[in-house]
Amino acid sequence: MEELIRRVVDKVGTDEPTARAAVKVVFTFLAKEGPEEDVRALVAEMPEVAEYIDTPGDDDAVTLGGLGGLMGGGVMEILGQLQELGLDLAQVQMLAQEVIRFGRERAGKERLDALIAGIPGLSQFV
Repeated sequence: MEELIRRVVDKVGTDEPTARAAVKVVFTFLAKEGPEEDVRALVAEMPEVAEYIDTPGDDDAVTLGGLGGLMGGGVMEILGQLQELGLDLAQVQMLAQEVIRFGRERAGKERLDALIAGIPGLSQFV
């Protein structure tokens, strides 16, 4: 994952702590929204990804679930989280492209494409 963090710092033009937080947001989103089978397969291919997946506590799940439903959830939710880290839309797109490129290199194109296809609306943004 250190390679991915360096690549995000270079491509997105952000500092290391922000790159780490942004990568964590992306992998947490994929784990939360993606088909469980595809997420498990990704983590099996790239075990280090597990360190970058947050699992909300029960209270957080209820709160986020309620807010997520009101705010559209899904892709809009991750966009908001990345913007809160200070990334603009161009940087978010570069981040997504770099994470996907890295995932395809490590886990394979088919594996990552299946995960992306399993998340409604995501393919429009990557």
